[in-house]
Amino acid sequence: MHPDQTGLRELVRPSLRTVAAYDPGPSLTELEVRYGVKDIVKLNWNEDLFGLLPGVREAVIEEIRRAPLYPEQAYSDFRDLVAARTGADPAMVAPAHGIQALVFAVVAAFLNPGDRVVLPKPTYGLYRQACEAAGAEVLRVPSREYRLDLEAMLSAAQGAKLVFVCDPNNPTGDALAPEEWAAFLERLPHGCLVIVDEAYADYIAPKQRPSRVAEVADGRPVVVLRTFSKLFGIAGLRLGFAIANPDLIPCLDAVQEPFNVNRLALAAGMACLRDPAMIEARRRQVVAARDGFAAKLAALAIPTWPSQANFVLANPGGDDGRWYEGLVRRGFLVRRGSEFGLEGHLRITVGPEKLMTAVASAIAAVAAEQRGYDGP
Repeated sequence: MHPDQTGLRELVRPSLRTVAAYDPGPSLTELEVRYGVKDIVKLNWNEDLFGLLPGVREAVIEEIRRAPLYPEQAYSDFRDLVAARTGADPAMVAPAHGIQALVFAVVAAFLNPGDRVVLPKPTYGLYRQACEAAGAEVLRVPSREYRLDLEAMLSAAQGAKLVFVCDPNNPTGDALAPEEWAAFLERLPHGCLVIVDEAYADYIAPKQRPSRVAEVADGRPVVVLRTFSKLFGIAGLRLGFAIANPDLIPCLDAVQEPFNVNRLALAAGMACLRDPAMIEARRRQVVAARDGFAAKLAALAIPTWPSQANFVLANPGGDDGRWYEGLVRRGFLVRRGSEFGLEGHLRITVGPEKLMTAVASAIAAVAAEQRGYDGP
């Protein structure tokens, strides 16, 4: 090793030297080799399993011919359509290549080393990674019986710069009632901004969600993050947006690279938004499959926490690693609850009814295997 290379890591910001990068885990190819299984179904990342919405494929193909051009007009068109569909002003919308990019943009825009950030526990792990990388002091507030402990979060928020709220929360699927949210926001300490990740909010009936866009428009201390990776099913194209006070949008744009969303993603996103009836039909389809799967698990005496997302948090008990391996061997990849501090749990993405019937059968087989016999 060249002598000058030995101290290269010392050039990295101190807060980054101990932060682990996001680890996506083993690939499907690695798992198929390890377990001797082919065609594993991914139920671990909450990706959409229902297929592209009508018109998305055609919109992407049509947009390819414009690939040589920068997407400045597509940005404006996308922002205008998002505004029309959400009730926001276009000046409140900041496009980005997914919520992950927006989380890092928010952190870059607002946090200085030493600033305090409040996170629920468990929740989406990227919040903690991004805040620790920025040198922030991260306070994690344990949930109570799968629900966010809003009282404890408010207490921890005294002197904090940011509070992150994932609603519905990942990995529990639990959602805040509008009155709970209103009371929380009313008591948020002065000088504190709440970042609301609404990645899974599209699975809630529109009239049952908190009206956060109106709150942003009224100047409340709220930034909303939205994605097209879940209900809209284009996770591979990477598209999301923030809704924030118009005074904040230039700051968010300043810490993102210019035109950081490609034309194909923007075209796909606009195709997703054009037909509200189509969106509602897909939402109902996912909800029916999710609730039907939860009923199947209940019939197996496996409890689940009521979910408002596209996944179910199941509590089969015992060693969730054994459940995980048993399901992988049967061709289904789920998420171990122990990764979130929820030992004995499994987080399972919901797909079409036929698929979930097969998943329930595999879970029944693993249960029988763990009891020491092959069947009833």
